[in-house]
Amino acid sequence: MLYFSRLKIISIIVFCLSLIFFSISNFINNEDFFLKKKVNLGLDLQGGSYLLLEVDKNPVINQTLQSKLTQVRNYFKKKEIKTFDYKLGKQKVLFKSDTNDQEKILELFKDDNELNPYFDVYKSNQYNVELIDNIFELTLTKYGIIEIEQSLLDQAIEIVRKRVDEVGTNEPSITKSGSNRIAVELPGLDNPDRIKSLLGRTANLTFRFVTQNTDASFGSEKLKNLDTGEELNVSKRIIISGDNLIDAKPQMDNINNETVVSFTLDRLGARKFGRATKNGIGKQLAIVLDNQIISAPVIRDVIASGSGQISGGFTFQSATDLALLLRSGALPAPLDIIEERTVGPDLGEDSIKAGVLSLIIGFILVILYMIYKYRLFGLISNFALIINLLMLLGFLTIFEATLTLPGIAGIILTVGMAVDANVLIFERIKEELKKEKNKVIAFDNGYTLSRTAILDANITTIIAALILFVFGSGPVKGFSVTLSIGILTTLFSVYYIARLLTSLYVMKNKNNEVTIK
Repeated sequence: MLYFSRLKIISIIVFCLSLIFFSISNFINNEDFFLKKKVNLGLDLQGGSYLLLEVDKNPVINQTLQSKLTQVRNYFKKKEIKTFDYKLGKQKVLFKSDTNDQEKILELFKDDNELNPYFDVYKSNQYNVELIDNIFELTLTKYGIIEIEQSLLDQAIEIVRKRVDEVGTNEPSITKSGSNRIAVELPGLDNPDRIKSLLGRTANLTFRFVTQNTDASFGSEKLKNLDTGEELNVSKRIIISGDNLIDAKPQMDNINNETVVSFTLDRLGARKFGRATKNGIGKQLAIVLDNQIISAPVIRDVIASGSGQISGGFTFQSATDLALLLRSGALPAPLDIIEERTVGPDLGEDSIKAGVLSLIIGFILVILYMIYKYRLFGLISNFALIINLLMLLGFLTIFEATLTLPGIAGIILTVGMAVDANVLIFERIKEELKKEKNKVIAFDNGYTLSRTAILDANITTIIAALILFVFGSGPVKGFSVTLSIGILTTLFSVYYIARLLTSLYVMKNKNNEVTIK
């Protein structure tokens, strides 16, 4: 019905004014203004840097299989089954057994319950065992690899977000891109070198003793000391790792007049560190970061306080970056930068001007056409269209959405779809006026009978927008968001704002001649 109750009219007005109020906040620069929500400009409009990172899963897969190698060997030892020649190949574990035991081994691997007590994380859908040329091959299944990829990606995104936030970039966007990639958008950042250096480091920190044993079979390895350039023999036994760090920050050591990184350990780390320094007085303690020694001081006294310093000829910037890496934690796997783009602010400004200009031109042409075609009702449609755009901007402001160039395209498309809905309604009203003498009924039928076609068209568009949002990334998502919100505000403006104004006019002039040109 064309009738609107007083409560409904007040509700419509309050709802519209609220969203308009939010949209106006984008044009107020006063910092004291209590409403500070704004629509953020995306990378293509504000300028900045874009990085596409790929998670290298291979080291983690090999590490996982390495641990399985030990578990499998221990398992068969307890079962008194002779296995030998264990090797770690490319993403697989190889081993042999006596010919008489081969069938028995295959049966044991098929029995998940039998393996569980010994092979603690074994799952039949994650691992696969085959006998090829009398050699057993233990590999990860496709499901197992996907599970590792998802776990690595989730952890890596969290660490990347911590590192980017620590740098203090403005409104960064960090999202998944596919199964093993991370898209990082940094609006306003035109020099990404520091971010690249931070994101490109795994930051795996360990404290280990320098040993005199040169035989690798005794659990040692040669690592380069970045401070002196010499190679030192370092024990593979880890005293504490970066997981035990609570805090790290750059500090000036006034005694030696150098910049150091001071760190604080958790309770477990402090206890381990205190015990190790007590037993290791006079020994060198290697502080290893990503398989490189950054410092190797000699232990002079017991360190039981749970805090210490890392020195290594740091500048204040390098000490700050190292502290940042240690605070944010180690990446679960290396990250490779496979794509990099930088957009200058001038190009972003040109994009804004081009987008706004196209929106203004399209908007003016639509307004003129609607006035020419439908006269007074065209004016009503145009007024509803203006409110529609302000409501759309208001919603984007509430969610503090990021507006991109495709997002502007979504707004322009919203204008077209809003007008299309009004055209369908007005043309339907014209048909109803030809066969219905009662003007109120004719107008009401026009809105009611055209509703199905309008809803079908807009719902199918929303479905397409949702698919773009789920499977798209970056600017594509921006387009789908603005389009989806635009469709909802369009339906509201057509069936509440335009219909309310139309009903007020028709009810006031129901005894006079009312036509749509």
